[in-house]
This record gives sequence, C-alpha cells and structure tokens, in this order.
Amino acid sequence: MTHDHDLVLRPTAAQTEAALNPPPGRSGGDLVVETLAALGATTVFGLPGQHALGMFDALRRSDLRYIGLRVENNAGFAADAYGRITGEAAPLLLSTGPGALTSLAALQEAAAASAPVLAISSQIPTAGLGGGRHGYLHELPDQAASFRGVVKSVHTVRTQSQIPSAVEAAWKSALTAPHGPVWVEIPQDVLLAETAIPVVTGGDAFPEELPPRPELTAVAADLLSRAARPAIIAGGGVVRADASGKLKQLAEALNAPVVTTPGGKGAFPWTHPLSLQAWIEDRHTTDFLEDADVLLVVGSGLGELSSNYHTFKPRGRVVQIEADLGKLESNHPALGIHADARLALQALLETVDERADPSAAERVRTVLGLVRERIDAQELTLEQRVLTAVRTALPDRSPSFWDMTILAYWAWSAFDARHPNTMHSAQGAGGLGYAFPAALGAAAADPTHPVLAVSGDGGALYSIAELATAKQHAFNVTWLIVDDGGYGILREYMTDAFGETTATEATELSRPDYVALAESFGVPGLRTTPETLEADLSKSLTTPGPSVVVLPAVLRMFAPTHLG
Repeated sequence: MTHDHDLVLRPTAAQTEAALNPPPGRSGGDLVVETLAALGATTVFGLPGQHALGMFDALRRSDLRYIGLRVENNAGFAADAYGRITGEAAPLLLSTGPGALTSLAALQEAAAASAPVLAISSQIPTAGLGGGRHGYLHELPDQAASFRGVVKSVHTVRTQSQIPSAVEAAWKSALTAPHGPVWVEIPQDVLLAETAIPVVTGGDAFPEELPPRPELTAVAADLLSRAARPAIIAGGGVVRADASGKLKQLAEALNAPVVTTPGGKGAFPWTHPLSLQAWIEDRHTTDFLEDADVLLVVGSGLGELSSNYHTFKPRGRVVQIEADLGKLESNHPALGIHADARLALQALLETVDERADPSAAERVRTVLGLVRERIDAQELTLEQRVLTAVRTALPDRSPSFWDMTILAYWAWSAFDARHPNTMHSAQGAGGLGYAFPAALGAAAADPTHPVLAVSGDGGALYSIAELATAKQHAFNVTWLIVDDGGYGILREYMTDAFGETTATEATELSRPDYVALAESFGVPGLRTTPETLEADLSKSLTTPGPSVVVLPAVLRMFAPTHLG
C-alpha cells in the first residue's frame, strides 16, 4: 500500500539540468534569499552589518524588495507590523552582536502580540565559535542565548547545506499558531563562501494546524448551550487567526455579550447589540463578566490589561481557547482548549445549540450606560474630543499604530477600530517607539490605504530617525505626535503614587521643534489644535507621502477603573 507521504515528486529534465549546473557567483547568502523567495516572501526588512553582507549582497540578485530602516529595533517593529497586516512571516535581516541585540525589544513585542517575524542574523566566523579564536568584532559568547527567552524558536546554522531547511523550519514556526518571532543565526564565512548547492526552488510554506480536541469542544458547547448568562472575552488571538466572522456567528447563536481586549480591538463589531465594546478596564464591565455563569475567553491569556489589572475574579465556569499552551489556565482555572481560535470557534459553531435571550442586548446597554456616566463625571472633554477627531479623520479601512502614550491608553478602551486587524499598539510588551516604524511596515504591506501612527513626544524621539525611511520610500504614513512636554503617562503614575515626580528630569523633556525637524527631513509638518485636529489629520491622510502633525496638549487619563 502506498501512502501519500511516501510519494516523492521526480524532478523534470530541466530541473535536473539546473540543479547539476547552478549559476556561478552564488554564496550562502543566496541560499538564504532563494529560500525566502521559495517560501513566498516578497519583502524583507533590516539593517546591514559587516558579518551580514553576504545576505545583503545576495539581495541584488533576487526579486525581493528590501526596506532598510535606520535602527534595528525599528526594523523589527516594521517587520512586526508587516506580519500582522499580511499574515505572512516577515523576514528581518540583521548583523551580529550590537545589531542583533538592538532588535530584542521589537522581538519581545512581536512575541507578546503573536506577530510572525523571521529574524535572520549573522554570526562571527565559524573559527571563533565554540571556544575557537576570540576577539572578533561584535562577538558574543553565546549570541543565540540572548534570544531564547524572547522568540518562539532558535535555529542555528553552521554549514551551507543547513540553510534551506533551517530557514524553512523557522518560517513554519513563525506561522504555526500561536504566531510569533523566530531566530536564525548563520556565521559570516558560511554566508560569504561561494556555493555549489543548487538554486532553492521549492519549499513547504504551510505551517502545522492546531485543531481543538473534540472531546473538549463537546463539553464547551454543552456548557455554553445550557448557560443562563454566557459572555465572551475576545483577545488578540481572534484577530491573528482571522476568526472575527466566526466569533460574531457564535455570539449571535448564543446571544452572548462580547467584550474585546486591547489586543482584540476590532474582533467584534463596536455597535453590535451584543457588543460591550472594549471597556475591559472598567469596574462595571468587570462586574458583568464576573456574573457570567459561563465565560468563553478566546485568544487571550487574561493578563494584566485584560483582567482589569488582575482584579477580575470570575464566579462562573471559564472556557479558555488559547493557541499558546503556556497561557492556558495561567491566570484562572478553566476548561482549557489548546487550539487556533478559528478552528475552535468553527468546532463550537457546529455543535452548540442556539439559545434565546431577549434580555442580553438590554443588559449590554445598561453596562455601557454606566460606563458612559462614569467617564462623563470626570470632566475629560478634551481627551474625548481628540480621540473623536482621530476616529473621524481616519478612513475606516486604514490601519492605526499606537505608541505607549496617554491617547493610546484611551484608545484601548474607547476607540472603535471598525474592522479587524486595523488597530495595533505596543500593549503586548509595552516598549516605547513602536508606532511610527510599525506604521511604515504596514504601509509597505498595503499601499492602498493611508496609515496613522500616534506617539507622545517622548516616544517619538525613539523613532525620529525613521523620518528618513518614510521620505526615502514615500510611504503614505501620517504621524500624529501629541506633545505634552514629557513622559505624560509616567508623570501621572508618579504623581498618583508619590504626590509628585521624583525629579523634573525624570518625566519632563527638552525636545525639538517637531514640525521644523520633520521639514528638515523633507517631510511636511504642521502644528494643530484640538479644534482643527480633525481637518488637519484628514488632509494629511489624503495627501500622498509621509507627514507629521503635532498636537501640543496635556491629556489626562480617566480614573483607575479597577478601584470601583
């Protein structure tokens, strides 16, 4: 009997001839580039360095588009966004030592947000590895060890014949649920040496699926079908799995109210009668979720932000669908289903019984009304006006990228993303400098929609060099910088905790004239006001090429919502 996996495709005569007579002048770097192209990559991000030049030289002989940024961490953020927007593994080419290490914060964000990034780094020559010669530029005793605690998987290459398989394995790892960043390391001499290995023409680009265990979905379907007050928390896993449509079908079948986490923005329609929107940091919402007799958590580990700072204490039965095995029941006891959100939701759709609940929509309206009353009582008109102006100016299908700034904290709860996979922030790992380089990666992924980046003046300084990248590639990105004179959110935290900031220098910043600075890069800049923000943003977003809009304003956070 012949099994499918026993079948081997025989090469054609032309393929055999090409394999036996590879073109001259190729190197190990060509094997990297050829493998990426064979797997379906079209765009790579990165920054060259001495040890990595074999890869960058090979790009000249390929059809891959290279987008070079000015700082490795920003290149990582751009790749992160490209992976989120396209669902493809985004190649990130880096050098050894300092260049590689500078990408770590971006890879941490990609890991926290399940963004598929395929980082490929050079390494010192093989003669210096494993206790050989020392003193190479950029040398680390164990470079891969610096990444093992951050990325999904590490793949070390020591010979040219290992390159195609290692890159392919890394690609599959990045795209296997949960998506995430992976690391490939190749020594300088392996990349530079001429190769007689045939041109890489094929590769298995299909990652392994992660279906749910049927006995678990059967129990979950029974619990949900018989529930009196079911509710759903939708996290980033729903967005990554492209499962928003199935989530809506299931919620409607069960008449179950849905709240989205910051990472799950857009996973459920904002104005749907069952939508609790995203006020997961509000005590009224927390109380509602705690009262559910069956709570379905899809694609969320119920971490700090998604559990109202760990004050959430569910009283009913929790069913948790999560592709990251380590997050199953990590914060709350549950019926844990280790699965891709799309496949698990499909299994539930096929087995749940529809349930009627005429009171569900009314209970949702009640909670949203209480939330609105609470916010309105805090006299935060300016903040809401600014966020409304941003939402009105931004086209519905345009993606937005938000740095760790006060306006982003508002957006997590109060911004209607309108469509899945259109609002992204650095809330996964929480590092500064994410928004603008990520927006550049999104613009590279889809040039048909303008992209918005939102930063504070402090976070903007982390990525200001990428104005040169935006100008060089004429990316359609508008960068809104809210200038409050310092690290605004840290100013609030320190004042709330200690009565004042420890030192003026800790939170208050001397900063450039951002409009003049943008113009020095050849990027149009303008200074706006809360009253003119909507019109200024609309104009910038509809004008081709990059632009900077600066809003001088001191915004405040709403009161801590986990205190009741």
